[in-house]
Amino acid sequence: MREPTHKSGQAGEDQRFMHAALREAGRGALEMEVPVGAVVVKEGRILARAHNRPISTRDPIAHAEILALRRAARKLGNYRLNECSLYVTIEPCAMCAGAIVHARLKQVVFGARDPKAGASGSAQKADCVEVCRTCSKISSTVESSSRAGATSAATGAV
Repeated sequence: MREPTHKSGQAGEDQRFMHAALREAGRGALEMEVPVGAVVVKEGRILARAHNRPISTRDPIAHAEILALRRAARKLGNYRLNECSLYVTIEPCAMCAGAIVHARLKQVVFGARDPKAGASGSAQKADCVEVCRTCSKISSTVESSSRAGATSAATGAV
């Protein structure tokens, strides 16, 4: 995946939508889930949002990205989300990368790399979308929040 060039104002939009994804991750943490949040954006508006739910739903594919993509597709009446962007707090895994390919997203912006399961070059390399990049302005905040929440969720201490 290639690193894009930033248009003026893009960094501010990235931060705004990443903060929305972080709020979703916080909701997941409150539900004792691994705190990952995602939002699907079209034309500067949030179309769908979700957080991880595999524990509460007993569904191994209830990742934030999958749930947000499903909601966006239902809202648009089309699985092709080619004019949409996905903002997710952590680098998508291989399963989510596959869903991203099929959804035909315009771009994916993630807050932190995932050395354990990230499919955008951290643990695996899946060319899931033409543009996949980190939101560098807040990636350290996301990394520390995700690590703390994941540890708490794993130990039941959230």
